[in-house]
Amino acid sequence: LLVVFYFLLIRPQQKRAKEQREMLSRVAAGDEVATSGGILGKVVEVSEQFVTLEIAPSVNIKLQKFQISQVLPKGTVKSA
Repeated sequence: LLVVFYFLLIRPQQKRAKEQREMLSRVAAGDEVATSGGILGKVVEVSEQFVTLEIAPSVNIKLQKFQISQVLPKGTVKSA
């Protein structure tokens, strides 16, 4: 029973967490991202814990890095 739990629940969750950590470590200025709250923006500045997003011309917000849910292809923010 524990083996089934491991392969069906624990292992996939650890794999997703590892992929998320790797994605966050690769985020750089100029990337377009979507946050967990649904905000789309372009990364302006990256620090260890925080990122600054430009969500409109001259409108920047600072948020915690873990709030980024995905990196979008270039040009996505302009078309949205």
